[in-house]
Amino acid sequence: MDERVLDPDAARERMAAWKGRIDKLAADTQAMGARLREVQATAADPGGLAEVTVDSTGSLVGLRLTDRIHKTPPDAVARAILATLREARGQVADQSREVIAETMGPESAAGRAIADSVDQHLRAPQAPDEYGDGDFDLQTQMKKR
Repeated sequence: MDERVLDPDAARERMAAWKGRIDKLAADTQAMGARLREVQATAADPGGLAEVTVDSTGSLVGLRLTDRIHKTPPDAVARAILATLREARGQVADQSREVIAETMGPESAAGRAIADSVDQHLRAPQAPDEYGDGDFDLQTQMKKR
C-alpha cells in the first residue's frame, strides 16, 4: 500500500496544492472573462464603403457608411458590410485567442477548449439572410415587420 495515503501531512499538502491550482484556475478564468468582455474590433471594407465595429461576442456595435454608398448599388453595399462584419469578427476571434493564451496559458486544456468555442462562434459561416439575394427593398422589408 502507498504510505503517502496514510500520511496525514502529505495528504494535507496534496489537498493544499490541489486547492491552490483550483484557486489559480478560478482567478485566471475571472481575469480572462474581464479582458474578453473588453475586446472590440473595427474593420473597413477595401472599397471604402463601410466601417464596422463588433464587440467581444461578434455583435455589431458600430456602423459607419461613407458617401461612396450613394454611387454604389445597394446589393454591393450590403455585401461590403457583411464581408467587413466577417473580417471584424475574425479580428475579435484572433484577439480573444491572444487573451485566452495570456491568461490561461498556451498549454491549458481549458484555454484551448474556450478558444475553440470562441472561434467556432465568431468564425462560423453566417446563414444567408433575407437580404442576401441582392433584391433588398426597404418598403417590402418594413411591411414584413
